[in-house]
Amino acid sequence: MRSLRVRTLVVALAAILAVGLLAAVAGAQTRFLSLSTGGPGGVYFPLGGAMADLLTRHLSGVIVTAESTAASVENARLVGSGLSDMGMVLGSVAYNARHGLPPFDQPLDIVALFQMYPAPQHIVTLKSSGITSVSQFRGRRVSTEAPGSGAETIALAILDIFGIDPDRDMTRARLSQNESAEALVDGVVDAVFLNFAYPAAAVEQMATVREIALVSLEPEMLDRIIEKYPYFVRSVIPAGTYRGVDYDVLALGDSNVLVAHASMPEELAYQIVKTIYENAAALHPVHPVAMQLVPQNGIHSPIPLHPGAERYFREVGVLE
Repeated sequence: MRSLRVRTLVVALAAILAVGLLAAVAGAQTRFLSLSTGGPGGVYFPLGGAMADLLTRHLSGVIVTAESTAASVENARLVGSGLSDMGMVLGSVAYNARHGLPPFDQPLDIVALFQMYPAPQHIVTLKSSGITSVSQFRGRRVSTEAPGSGAETIALAILDIFGIDPDRDMTRARLSQNESAEALVDGVVDAVFLNFAYPAAAVEQMATVREIALVSLEPEMLDRIIEKYPYFVRSVIPAGTYRGVDYDVLALGDSNVLVAHASMPEELAYQIVKTIYENAAALHPVHPVAMQLVPQNGIHSPIPLHPGAERYFREVGVLE
């Protein structure tokens, strides 16, 4: 946390010298913005810091400072209450915040600037299992991931639509990510549910020692899941992401969105979104998920887009 704040403060000071003082001389006013991220161990922290630096460098008269937080729930509350200008939030959390669903006591007036990246549910098996559909999980040994995890929540939603009771129709394990991967490699389970942005190190490691397969969801089943659970999003894990998986995998995912308060000026929101996408290549070295910062992904949000964001996405032809 300290290193990120030192870095962003250095950027802020440099920006003040290079931009802010000149703006003051010209009679302009520097705008200071905050961007709530997450803890040092996650993706939000480094990616948010890099975004803050990028915006400060490229937006004239704007200085953005990244702040380390407890991530999604806190970020939604900070933005919804006006204590932060932008925040990184899981899509399902953003949906609940906007609709006043638990853990939120009342609706928060937040909107999405863009989806940063989806976190698709990886349904992994071994090629030797012959499993090609979740419908084949009956009678099988399956890990739905650790109790209370996001992966388990998504796994249960998928199984629900397929009409599979995880505790009666299959032998259920509730293992952590690492334990699930080890159990699949060792043949203790037949399939595992895992949730993270791709490429995922755990899946890459499994693919180096075993011939794995990823299970795609049937389009009609995916539509049914999203109809019942509208905070989830359609996602695709591209062919070639993992060794031996030479086909696109249709997946259910939770999105990760950059949110703002609905009162953010349209022009400011437009410039933020435009700046991020036009300079996204500078974020690629920060984390592999930054490769997914493309307008085609940006429009897929479980909450409404800010009008300024919609304007940019229409300009680049990904939104009608």
